[in-house]
Amino acid sequence: MKNTIILFSFLFSITSYNQDIVLQNFSNGFTRPIAISNAGDSRLFIVEQAGLIKILNSDGTINNTPFINLSNFIIQEPARQNEQGLLGLTFHPNYSDTNNGYFYVNYTAPNGNTVISRFKRDPTNNDLGDNTSELKLLEFSQPFTNHNGGHLAFGPDDKLYISSGDGGDGGDPGDRAQNINLLLGKILRLDVDIPSPYIPSDNPFVGVTGADEIRAYGLRNPWKFSFDSETNDLWIADVGQQDIEEVNKVPGNLAGVNYGWRCFEGSSTFNSTGNCPTNNNELTFPVSEYSHTNDGQFKCSITGGYVYRGTQFPSMQGKYIFADYCSNQICLVENNGGTITYFNGVSGAGIATFGTDINNELYTAGRDNGVIYKVVDQNLLNTPENTENTISLYPNPADNFINIDINKKISTIVIYDHTGKVVQQNNFPEQDSYTYNVSSLPSGPYFVKITDINQNTLNQKIIIK
Repeated sequence: MKNTIILFSFLFSITSYNQDIVLQNFSNGFTRPIAISNAGDSRLFIVEQAGLIKILNSDGTINNTPFINLSNFIIQEPARQNEQGLLGLTFHPNYSDTNNGYFYVNYTAPNGNTVISRFKRDPTNNDLGDNTSELKLLEFSQPFTNHNGGHLAFGPDDKLYISSGDGGDGGDPGDRAQNINLLLGKILRLDVDIPSPYIPSDNPFVGVTGADEIRAYGLRNPWKFSFDSETNDLWIADVGQQDIEEVNKVPGNLAGVNYGWRCFEGSSTFNSTGNCPTNNNELTFPVSEYSHTNDGQFKCSITGGYVYRGTQFPSMQGKYIFADYCSNQICLVENNGGTITYFNGVSGAGIATFGTDINNELYTAGRDNGVIYKVVDQNLLNTPENTENTISLYPNPADNFINIDINKKISTIVIYDHTGKVVQQNNFPEQDSYTYNVSSLPSGPYFVKITDINQNTLNQKIIIK
């Protein structure tokens, strides 16, 4: 007999737009998950802020042994503040090669500095990283404990991109984001395949005034960014100060972009003193933005996501999907920016990050509740029920069989797993009651879609134990 699954895959949704984007429980039990990454295979790697990286398998199970424990490298409680810790993870484009196995992390050191380091997987076990293999690529000081940025990703050019906040406090009092000699309030770019100091020759300030590591500047706290896997566009979600959260988009190969902070918050003037350019044409403004009171729900901090390029949910294709940490809403904007559509998320989740699997399907994490969710279009699974039919499906949870009583004859039964994949499909003879064998299905939540002989459809959620 299978082990009982206690947690059911609850759906939370709001009907809007042309689809219902919902968060579907995929796994739980994490402590302050802060980043999601994949290494080019079926696994997801979940970063916990206190220093653990755990492996989440495609069936929702978590490896008993963490991939790596970096808690001794990072600042720990009670000194660690809300925006410090282990903040970012990404894998080398050639990670799977026998002689590679490199992965990169962004963390806050005990002295408060930001550190970008390379580690290597264990040579004998692909499920383990080697915490004795650290190579520091970059380290710089943080004047305050907030606005550390923290995200890492390899771009389509195979260079390592790093987000850095403006150094903290409020309003960028040191005018650091506009200072091209500082690494704060920037997107940094390194070539990890050349010797130290890992500076790509085509970074915009190489050979001229400005820090060689800088790729773009004028950002407040670019907490999360991503590249569109189809167009290579770079999307940056920059957390606002007083009232405006912004979504930026530029071609991925565009260097030297000035996004305008602290001169502007979004498209509105914030503080025109200091290093602000005399011509606003030198600045790049957001393609979308929202206020903290948009649509009547309080918002406070944008969590950047991804342009959806998976295949399971066609209506989401090509749209940028992100969230707000305070309202816990899932947000969607067309690829060219503009109006934002909001969908209900999960109250109290604290949506802090997004990530994709090897198939570009989209996941997100609740930092405050420790749950990993899959982002889905509920309409794939939720055909409206025909109220003229009555159905009884039992037992639920089920062991090896389910009994189906229905007042009309069944034509077909289709069972979907939690990802929306069809796992069983069968036709039936005409009869009033049915016993259906589910013994071959692994433990977990499923959706049963039943079609009667008049082509009416009914849906039922079940758990196989």
